[in-house]
Amino acid sequence: MEGRTGSSPCWLRYDLQPQAAQEDRENPLRVVAVLGGSATAACIAEELERAGKGLYRTTPEFVAEPSRASLVVGLDLLGPFADQLGEEGFVIKPGAWEGQVVITAKTERGLLYGMFAFLRELRLGRSFASPGGSEAFLLENPSVPIRMINHWDNLDGSIERGYAGRSILWNGGTLAKDQERIAAYARLLASVGINAISINNVNVHTAETGLIGPKLPLVERLADIFRPWGIRVLLCINYASPMELGGLTTADPLDPHVQEWWAERARAIYARIPDFGGFVVKADSEHRPGPFTYGRDHAQGANMLGKALEPYGGIVIWRCFVYNCMQDWRDHTTDRARAAYDTFMPLDGKFAQNVVLQIKNGPMDFQIREPVSPLFGGLSRTNQILELQITQEYTGQQKDLCYLVPLWKEVLDFDTFAQGPGSTVQEIVAGRVFPQAYSGIAGVSNVGSDPNWTGHTLAQANLYGFARLCWNPGLSAAEVGEEWVRLTFGDDERVKSVILEMLLKSREIYENYTVPLGIGWMVNPGHHYGPNVDGYEYDRWGTYHRADWQAIGVDRTLQGGTGFAGQYHQPNAELYESRERCPEELLLFFHRVGYRERLRSGKTLIQHIYDTHFAGVEQVQEMIARWNSLEGRVDPETFVHVAAKLQEQLKNATEWRDVVNSYFYRKSGIPDERGRKIY
Repeated sequence: MEGRTGSSPCWLRYDLQPQAAQEDRENPLRVVAVLGGSATAACIAEELERAGKGLYRTTPEFVAEPSRASLVVGLDLLGPFADQLGEEGFVIKPGAWEGQVVITAKTERGLLYGMFAFLRELRLGRSFASPGGSEAFLLENPSVPIRMINHWDNLDGSIERGYAGRSILWNGGTLAKDQERIAAYARLLASVGINAISINNVNVHTAETGLIGPKLPLVERLADIFRPWGIRVLLCINYASPMELGGLTTADPLDPHVQEWWAERARAIYARIPDFGGFVVKADSEHRPGPFTYGRDHAQGANMLGKALEPYGGIVIWRCFVYNCMQDWRDHTTDRARAAYDTFMPLDGKFAQNVVLQIKNGPMDFQIREPVSPLFGGLSRTNQILELQITQEYTGQQKDLCYLVPLWKEVLDFDTFAQGPGSTVQEIVAGRVFPQAYSGIAGVSNVGSDPNWTGHTLAQANLYGFARLCWNPGLSAAEVGEEWVRLTFGDDERVKSVILEMLLKSREIYENYTVPLGIGWMVNPGHHYGPNVDGYEYDRWGTYHRADWQAIGVDRTLQGGTGFAGQYHQPNAELYESRERCPEELLLFFHRVGYRERLRSGKTLIQHIYDTHFAGVEQVQEMIARWNSLEGRVDPETFVHVAAKLQEQLKNATEWRDVVNSYFYRKSGIPDERGRKIY
């Protein structure tokens, strides 16, 4: 399963079909005309050549005359489809003669996406070159305008929350030597429609601060690599850069010298990188510098940067992960879940047109289960994008299998009721609920230097699934999963059935043996892997479960709690307020519940905790048996690799089960009704 750079080709495999099947198929790649001479056109031609050799065992003949070609790829051959296409959309349609296929778009980026969609559909069994051409019409526009990957990579090659090796972008304070692999990564992202990438950690250290200064040529080189693949580069910046890099005595956003310093930096950046995307900013969060130091608010801080970038079409992506990270655990009135809403709602409508707020999917921090952030549906006059975490910080760290697409689908499908029914998060991030100049989705990358890119081969499904949901949030978790399995492993029905079932059940399994009913956390401090029920309970981070001998959970109701439930529109606010009607999977997030209280299943809360944790381990054992049934059906290296990961997951799940069950047995004194071993 290795590609040109000794790394996995992931879902871009063209060698999966038996020779006999290839010979039975009409070859639409036998004669190809790629119109145009740009670097993107060259990427398209190279990909079609690779696909022709792999799928049909023949090298396509490339011609200049469309009339001779079985496949034509070129701009503005739209005909009646012109009014239906956006700037990044594409059409695949019949050509002038029977069997000819045309891929066309308004922009080269659209052509690139159309070409990859054409190859994907071919590999999934769609015959665009079929007689009559009835199947050959495919018109798509991306649902979400900004489809961005965030890298938390440092220039020394380390990755904050990275679980797949070291950075593929940076090493030793400069660019990584294997720039061919960076280009291969750009190709992977382009194949699923990603159009933006931030290339350094949001926690910007001294070395990374220099990327907008003396190390700018490194950024220029990366922009050159990503550009042919339709991907714009953004930088995470240090808000204190005027002081740390420019020698000023302040970073006050209202200081004219600070404003001019940033304007000069923007001029310098765009002189070298005319299509530079803009800045990503983590400010006044977890000890990062920001406008609060100077008595300014987030809008004033962000708008100053926006003004510097505005002449060049750049944007400021301002993260909303802002909360009191020095909370006293004794304080029951301060609620971290409220923090983002309380901070940013008063500023709604005050941000510049080229400032975009980046909002985590939940109000806490990428837990396996938490409600959707009430900023979605709350903010109505501010550009906003959704932030998801592809890297599995709290969801198994690419040691444990956890397919995140079902979680993300719940977020995207959540109805905020901000403008009545149908005001879902996916409609908001598509820019269709409120007037927004910019909207989209960003995902924190799970990629590193490991040969399989993602540490766990099956974690590739999360990268693929993230991008596919950015393009089309209407796809189901099963549809996305089946696509990925077939493109990665081929069409063996047994392989497809087993892996797809493993993916679709994995989120529930992980949740079963880790944290119950939305309470979250309970992890080892610092690295966040493995169980430690009280790991953060008496710490400063505001991530408390408040368990005692009688009950567990945080009262976030309006009546007697922190009031967080009231940050939602009706009917969601009323739903979460009610102990009886609250979705049970979020029960402990919104309510304090006694161990002997009955759930809708009829079980007591404590018995639910015991049962789910025992079940989670059993489900991992079942998953191991299902994977073992595929021996000889997937390549040996992948089989052994995944088998080892599953054994590691079983060990982890067993530890979670025993630590959590023992904790709550000792806390409550209530035994397991089924008499199983609890320590």
